Amino acid sequence: MRLGYHTITWGGVVGDATGVTSVKDLFYRVNGPMDRAVADIASLGYEGVEMFDGNVADYANRPDELADLLANAGVVLAAVYTGGNFIYPDILSDELHRVRQAAELAARFGADNLVVGGGARRASGTTDGDYSALGAALDQVTDIAEELGLVACYHPHLTTIVESPDELDRLMALTRIGFCPDTAHLIAGGGDPAELIRRYATRLRHVHLKDVDVATTQFLPLGQGDVDFEDVIAAVNEVGYDGWIVVELDSYEGDPREAAATSKKYLDTLLATAGGTIPSGEIR
Repeated sequence: MRLGYHTITWGGVVGDATGVTSVKDLFYRVNGPMDRAVADIASLGYEGVEMFDGNVADYANRPDELADLLANAGVVLAAVYTGGNFIYPDILSDELHRVRQAAELAARFGADNLVVGGGARRASGTTDGDYSALGAALDQVTDIAEELGLVACYHPHLTTIVESPDELDRLMALTRIGFCPDTAHLIAGGGDPAELIRRYATRLRHVHLKDVDVATTQFLPLGQGDVDFEDVIAAVNEVGYDGWIVVELDSYEGDPREAAATSKKYLDTLLATAGGTIPSGEIR
């Protein structure tokens, strides 16, 4: 397994205002400096970074800058995160246009994975057709990713139509996309992350480790919340997963590097105890 960290902690996630009127431009974006985020992540011994589609798109016309930033820090781009509503036929083509742009950039900068969230909840309530539409859209996302040499995986997320284990089961039967468990979102949605990893072992393509206080849904550095990471790592080892483990923390009141260091120290200790493979990088 290779350890990475998501740049989201350096400013939190925002969306592009133009997306309110032009869906094709509605990227995810971290409202913080990517050069600092990459340097901090690398300095802690993580091997890779995951970025949002909007932050990668910022480098579309200056690709050498991002390539040099990653190379000089000694890390790689592990994955790019994108998403969409995916249930409204009239805007699907624009959403897939944006997904293709994200996938093209991910491939351009050497990423392995395209991580995808989404599935809108209607004001009027979710319909059976919404799951069918989401599943079909995710198959198209998978086609785009495969065309570009990437692996696509779906990330269940609070506020979407795939929060609970039952909702996840409902979707996974309707699409061939891979599975990217997010431990915090799964437990907050009423699931057992380790059990779901075991259930979808053959679909496991990418892993997000995140901790959470379930009572408040506050996301926390690893080891400070309610996720049973010992069982999660045991499940990951049992199914023979050897891909990226990416730590994610949506926001942090203090120095984001401090939060990333806390999670790295916890994870290194946990992996050593569980017999997992620890990257050679050390905090420096």
